[in-house]
Amino acid sequence: MQDCIFCKIVQGHIPAKVIGQNEKALAFLDAFPLAAGHALVVPKVHYAKLQDMGKEDSAAVFALAHEIVQSVESAAGAGASLIGVHNGKEAGQEVPHVHVHIIPRKPGDGAGPVHSMFRKPKKKMTPEEMDAILSKMV
Repeated sequence: MQDCIFCKIVQGHIPAKVIGQNEKALAFLDAFPLAAGHALVVPKVHYAKLQDMGKEDSAAVFALAHEIVQSVESAAGAGASLIGVHNGKEAGQEVPHVHVHIIPRKPGDGAGPVHSMFRKPKKKMTPEEMDAILSKMV
């Protein structure tokens, strides 16, 4: 995709701080990090959403994430990391190219668990409501 910043990084048209790569994926430092060491792993082919990817590209992205996560945490002096994918604009995806965030986490960093992202009170689903949604998935 011509206007995609991640495609431009993959093609070498925009410089990036590359951590590693494999045949189908590239990992680099986020230009707007939420924490020191915040990294992104992207497929080298443009896909807007995870379900658009083939199994090989998906496996390569997550294999690269698995390969670099320890070095990201170590370099940042962090004992853990948040690994996340915003899958579509409504989910908070700002660049419409699949990317996996690896964000080093430390105690007191101001971020919370994923459930803290949702400010409205959470309605507990009944077992019947859970069964109804499950039946639409399987």
